Amino acid sequence: MRVVRGLNLPANAPAAVTIGNFDGMHLGHRALLRQLQAEAAVRGLQTSVLTFNPHPREFFARRAAQGDAKNVPARLHTLREKLEALAGAGIDETRVCPFNTEFAALSPEGFVRRVLIDAMQARHVLIGDDFRFGARRSGDFALLEQLGHRHGFTVSALDAQCLGASRISSSQVREALAAGDLKRAEALLGYSYSMAGRVVRGRQLGRTIGVPTANVQIRHDPLPLRGVFVVDVMLDQTDLAVPRTSQRYTGVANLGYRPTLGGDPRPLLEVHLFDYDGDLYGAHLDVRFLAKLRDEMTFANFDALTRQIRDDLIQARAYFDLQPIQ
Repeated sequence: MRVVRGLNLPANAPAAVTIGNFDGMHLGHRALLRQLQAEAAVRGLQTSVLTFNPHPREFFARRAAQGDAKNVPARLHTLREKLEALAGAGIDETRVCPFNTEFAALSPEGFVRRVLIDAMQARHVLIGDDFRFGARRSGDFALLEQLGHRHGFTVSALDAQCLGASRISSSQVREALAAGDLKRAEALLGYSYSMAGRVVRGRQLGRTIGVPTANVQIRHDPLPLRGVFVVDVMLDQTDLAVPRTSQRYTGVANLGYRPTLGGDPRPLLEVHLFDYDGDLYGAHLDVRFLAKLRDEMTFANFDALTRQIRDDLIQARAYFDLQPIQ
């Protein structure tokens, strides 16, 4: 998949285009991309996605709060994870536009001319049923159709995708994750929610109690979920000095800010792999969250935290029908 950043470099071929944040790549997104591929195929066009960084809601929330992250929506996926998901869906080109003050001020006409025509060579535009565009979300489907007639592209819309009576959306996924309802999140996404990153050096406190943890460097802040979780982990060590094939392990993970240990300004993902003995520094871990054991808690002292960690290990091993450690 070709990735283009910004608007200066034009598309290399006429395209069927869809537009969205694609945060979390849920079942609604996948339906939209399948329809985009169908529209492109009948017209002999390449498939092209327009997405934004940061998320427009994040941009406006930070601007309104003057940088305070309190009301900023949690990102479900990093930009890298989003691009990997779009590539995996078979999209030919993704254009990442910086969402900033200048972009937010584009009129509907300016958006169509500068983005869809000049940069993306749009010949067909497929949108979701709730799509709005231009400054103050002033453009809608009817206006996009009018502008399409003027500029030489057609427009179609995909109806909302539902799970039961609820519309599938990234907001629904965020609500499910924040509530610890991983089964509902999985139903909306079509897969278990995960985070990925490289293992970096930490404080190594887990080793002192016989529970070594891998500190996974993540870029999700604020977090979409917090607590202690049963996980399975894809371990990829192909970038290390002695390459190994990817392997999957089970384990338990803490995701949060470690309040008992003084707290951390940035979120941490700490993963303990069951029945693994080796050096993980530099390895890439893809951590899937399968079940929530408890919320992140503040304990009176390190000994109380240690006892709870032992209980967490027992519960997590039981989830996988593993024998408890003697």
